[in-house]
Amino acid sequence: MKNLIFTTRPALLVLSVLASAMVHAQDVTPNTGMYLGLSAGDSKAYFDSRRKAEELGLTTRTLTEDRRDTGYKAFVGFPMSPFWAIETGYFDLGRFGYSSNTTPAGTLSGTSRIRGLNLDLVGTLPITDRWSLLGRVGAAYAETKDSFSGSGAAASGTSSKTNNDTNYKYGFGTQYAFSPALTMRLEAERYRVDNVMGKRADVDLVSLALIYRFGGPVQSTPVAYTPAPYVAPAPEPVVAQAPVVAPPEPPPPPPAPAPKPWVKVKLEADSLFGFDQDSLQADGKQALDKLLEELKTVNVEAIQITGHTDRLGSKAYNQKLSTKRAEAVKNYLVQIGGIPANKVTATGVGSSQPDTQPGDCKGNKATQALITCLRADRRVEVEVTGSQQQR
Repeated sequence: MKNLIFTTRPALLVLSVLASAMVHAQDVTPNTGMYLGLSAGDSKAYFDSRRKAEELGLTTRTLTEDRRDTGYKAFVGFPMSPFWAIETGYFDLGRFGYSSNTTPAGTLSGTSRIRGLNLDLVGTLPITDRWSLLGRVGAAYAETKDSFSGSGAAASGTSSKTNNDTNYKYGFGTQYAFSPALTMRLEAERYRVDNVMGKRADVDLVSLALIYRFGGPVQSTPVAYTPAPYVAPAPEPVVAQAPVVAPPEPPPPPPAPAPKPWVKVKLEADSLFGFDQDSLQADGKQALDKLLEELKTVNVEAIQITGHTDRLGSKAYNQKLSTKRAEAVKNYLVQIGGIPANKVTATGVGSSQPDTQPGDCKGNKATQALITCLRADRRVEVEVTGSQQQR
């Protein structure tokens, strides 16, 4: 027997509807009215029609099946809340059958009638005031009456039997309320039954139901309205108007923010000096000429020049070299750039303030690779304090 996809996805939909109904059911006053319903629709059975012939040791040669019929339901519901109800009722899923020719030569036919009682938990999920989705899970006590007849080699297969058993069922659907008393429901259900053509099987029922609900929405008891006697309002007190005072003049706008001071400029020592030298090169002079050109539009208050070296060599040597390089830059700014000497300060800090991070440049031997890696540490920083000249 081959079951369809109906088995899994609708079951998940049923659980989703029931879970949503559980959320909506919190803090809701139960509705104790009950309802009655009648439904009819198309039923379809999924069974193994070849099983009976196999039990007789025969092979099915041709097979004709009648898997569809009309099913009916009559049920009564007992609401526990606006979103939950218990439903019980009677169902008749119809009659199904088949006929076959067998090898060795013979004929075999069978019919099955399925009906019983069910008890379900039904949850509804309102979409609008009138339209809602529903899902159900429950149990079905089904009576299955089977009869088989055979001829030729299948003559021994003639028999009849009745099986009663309880299995699960579930379903999902939608319903629309035309009025507080009358509702129409479209629903698909799956019933699990035993011994349909000799084996467990599934029967699907797609039905349309009319439901009549007893009673109506709870109405609050009207309270007689007695208008209060009219009382004239007290006259409003007369308040003397205060003299009109002209608003004060707005304060003057705050002064414009002072121009941002100039900040630190980093010049690579390799571009100013030769390696391990303190005399300015041509490229270094060009870099300082560019700085002097930019300073022509600045009211210079002070210039701090700081020389730095890498960690190669002794601390004393690096301190001396960094100081000489800072003084060489100072002399150029004063002598060539015309900046007053009393505004320029030059100091050296040796290798005490490297730009590289520990572990960036490994090794202590002055190889070309290490000298290149430590290039950022060899620098001269020029920090200019002043303001941009107003044009």
